[in-house]
Amino acid sequence: MKPVLLCTSVLAIGAMTAGVAQARDNIQIAGSSTVLPYATIVAEAFGENFDFPTPVVEGGGSGAGRKKLCEGVGENTIDIANSSSRIKQSDIDLCAQNGVTEIMEVRIGYDGIVFASDIAGPDFAFTPEQWFNALAAEVVKDGAVVANPNKTWADVDAALPAQNILAFIPGTKHGTREVFDLNVLEQGCKGSGAYDAFVAASTGADDEAKKAEAAEKCLALRTDGASVDIDGDYTETLARIDANKNAIGIFGLSFYQNNTDKLKVAAMSGITPSVETIASGEYPVSRPLFFYVKKAHIGVIPGLKDYIEFFVSDDMAGPDGPLAAYGLVSDPELAATQAAVAAETPMGPLE
Repeated sequence: MKPVLLCTSVLAIGAMTAGVAQARDNIQIAGSSTVLPYATIVAEAFGENFDFPTPVVEGGGSGAGRKKLCEGVGENTIDIANSSSRIKQSDIDLCAQNGVTEIMEVRIGYDGIVFASDIAGPDFAFTPEQWFNALAAEVVKDGAVVANPNKTWADVDAALPAQNILAFIPGTKHGTREVFDLNVLEQGCKGSGAYDAFVAASTGADDEAKKAEAAEKCLALRTDGASVDIDGDYTETLARIDANKNAIGIFGLSFYQNNTDKLKVAAMSGITPSVETIASGEYPVSRPLFFYVKKAHIGVIPGLKDYIEFFVSDDMAGPDGPLAAYGLVSDPELAATQAAVAAETPMGPLE
């Protein structure tokens, strides 16, 4: 039986917002490759259970999706941007410039970034410091800042396997990369003492300039082939590992959980990633997942609000729903998100 709809498409089309000349008959979504499978599950279930067409869900990366959301208001622009990192002030400013003045932020749950390799390979247990010393363009050796000389993981730390360093990491347009930069590279840079060494070696005009230069160096990666950006989704990373058995790849927890026959996951800072360790906050490289809604399209694009409410319903995003079964860590504050969606509450200023 189809659920009772919360609004009718006829009324929705009749209540068009200024700037939207004619409503589309389907919802258009783009963005994060991490959120993509969750949104696809919801979209397919929505099409099966509601009297609206199945939403069109595309990837492209978090940053690209947010940029498309901010292109303007109208049927030739998307309705929702999926994102595995929080929206930036630059996105909000771009939206405002193009007439997108109200954005709804919807947190759907949590995911973890995992470090995985070929299932037949050696076991790994990492720290952020080891990843920084493996991939950074410059590291500290014997108290001096030098170009990264490490060739194998054992060069980084004798406790690690003597396997050549080859890492497939998300490209810069992906939200996963932002979390990797912040929670792994930046933390590893500071924890290893490299940040302080970069500050000390900086030629910046003042303390703030020196700190800014050091922060940039923390995120600057080697360009000798040991670190490879992947601009596609996790399936591309998996294919690269299949062709390069000694590589380490970065994935979302849910993707790994659906490929345990091919991949072996590594611990980070002594914690093995799982739904339980992410929900408890133990696993150090976890992040909330979002989608962002163009509020001007609610009441105009048929079924848009119904889709949003359906996505964050207990039946879909709750701990016993299909998204959790796929790997999403259910948000303990899901009820608050449901209330905000029902009220169509736009997000406030970034904290």
